[in-house]
Amino acid sequence: MSTKIDHPLTPLTVGEIGALQTALAQAGIAGESIRLSYVLLREPEKEVVLAHRPGDRARREISALITDLAAGTVTDVVVDVTDLDAPLLVTAKELDPARDGVAPSLDEDFVVAEQICKADAAYVAALAARGVTDLDQVRIVALSAGVFGYADEAGVRMTRVLAFRQDHPADSCWAHPIDGVVAHVDLTNRKILRLIDTGHTDVPAESGDYTDPAVRGPLRTTLKPIAITQPDGVSFTLDGDVLSWEGWSVRLGFNGREGLTLHQLSFAERPIVYRASVSEMVVNYGDPSPTHAWQNYFDVGEYQFGRLANSLELGCDCLGEIVYRSATVVDDLGQAKVIPNAICIHEEDFGVLWKHSDGFSGTKETRRQRRLVVSFFVTVGNYDYGFYWYLYLDGKIELEAKATGIVFTSGHPGGDYPYATEIAPGLGAPAHQHLFCARLDMTVDGVANTVDEIDVARVPVSAENPWGNALTRTITRLSQEGSRVSAPEAGRVWRISSSSTRNRMGGAPSYVLHPHEGPLLMADPSSSAVARAGFATKSLWVTRYAPEELWAAGDVVNQHPGGAGLPAYAAAGRDVDGQDLVVWHTFGLTHFPRLEDWPIMPVDYAGFTLTPDGFFDRNPTLDVPSVVKPSGSCCA
Repeated sequence: MSTKIDHPLTPLTVGEIGALQTALAQAGIAGESIRLSYVLLREPEKEVVLAHRPGDRARREISALITDLAAGTVTDVVVDVTDLDAPLLVTAKELDPARDGVAPSLDEDFVVAEQICKADAAYVAALAARGVTDLDQVRIVALSAGVFGYADEAGVRMTRVLAFRQDHPADSCWAHPIDGVVAHVDLTNRKILRLIDTGHTDVPAESGDYTDPAVRGPLRTTLKPIAITQPDGVSFTLDGDVLSWEGWSVRLGFNGREGLTLHQLSFAERPIVYRASVSEMVVNYGDPSPTHAWQNYFDVGEYQFGRLANSLELGCDCLGEIVYRSATVVDDLGQAKVIPNAICIHEEDFGVLWKHSDGFSGTKETRRQRRLVVSFFVTVGNYDYGFYWYLYLDGKIELEAKATGIVFTSGHPGGDYPYATEIAPGLGAPAHQHLFCARLDMTVDGVANTVDEIDVARVPVSAENPWGNALTRTITRLSQEGSRVSAPEAGRVWRISSSSTRNRMGGAPSYVLHPHEGPLLMADPSSSAVARAGFATKSLWVTRYAPEELWAAGDVVNQHPGGAGLPAYAAAGRDVDGQDLVVWHTFGLTHFPRLEDWPIMPVDYAGFTLTPDGFFDRNPTLDVPSVVKPSGSCCA
């Protein structure tokens, strides 16, 4: 039978995931050693999706990365599941692990690494030298290994192990890093290849249990409740996967790699963004000590954001009148897993929208801004990240990333060590960066778009500018694929415009990308981090649309030697002037931890905005009433 799917971008169903397993088994890809990663809907090409009409049959394909742990092979497959009764393996391409990378971290890697390390006499002795003899208190943290030129690591699955001591079940092990020792673990052959011991033996003793009254003190009693209510219900509607609100329409998606995705985002039936997501992020640590110098993680490509999504809770993660959406992801064994309440949808009051008191006419008018929020949260080891997409009444789009959780800790060598903050006695927190890359497949009034780089420019004193007060803009058209960096001193922004429509003043309807300023990847250009995270060396990339170009750091990230993703995409040098194009934006945080970030970190923020510029012929919120009463009427 055909899959009963009403749209080509409908997220994968449990039935389709079962059909994937059936097709793989029929092709001989099954058994105890088989693991599945990157199980994703293979989205049809844009022209197919845009041509789809209700009732049309939607072809459904799934892509997946198959690892055979016994054979040591990595295979990229595509399976057609349009007919659930007759799924078909379409393609199977075997990769070279040394050249192409290996599967992202598997759940069992953490168990296997712990077994290997705790059975290794030299590793156990290194722990004992630090006063740790009870192995039941040792928490093994198996981390993505990167690529650093070790010949014996090529082609095998690797992890690098750091350890922490947990003094009791409720204890925060991050307070007690067993620093100075790191194991390079070969997961394929189940052995430690290298044990590096720097001689640092002090394990910090102070508790970091932020739920313990002895650490936090008594809970304050002065906060009064805040109640957010909408007596008549919410102003948005959710029809299947399509969310509609105040002129906005967006199709919601979710997958195990990226998590939340937005599709066919439009206002008043005018397209703006075809697809938006966080394609990748890199966390690069800046401590050059042998124990930590290798630490740079790709949380999307190596750990899979969507699979790590939280089930959100009313009153804690979300406040107000909330609508939740569950999400279906796939585990390493190919089993469907439903994450309840993975996506939170709600409205927020956002202060004044516009206001004026006119002394001539005597009018006084104020309108309040409101925004629609679509969000999800993930936990990646010690860190937690929230991603909040905001749609505003005035047509603005914003993405806000929230970073919280627990800073990654180390032993602090004492003194004025420049690469880590001593956040508790003997406890260090290395400097690091969180750099995200948003992929924005733009369709401003259609698929033919252009990108202009706009800088504020000073005008020299002249006959035309005798008082030297003039300022203007320099506008540079980006005609070929490539990359750019932000320039806060010039107020640099990038304008994405329609090539096919005009507003009432004859200009091109546009959206302007406003970056939130911050440094790009600060690792040395010769470093392994830069080779693998080339996307994070630039603020903006512009590429020609290609359906297979989805990943800022490349298709397979774990243990990839580098050069994949955006640097390779943009190297083609394709024309992007008036074409179907994709804008990629790097944004994020550079974090020198503070004492206030311990033992748990208050939320820090990063993001960007897309603001309409000539997309509307006038202020699109003139029709917003001054005050909205529960009955739906308004008053002056």
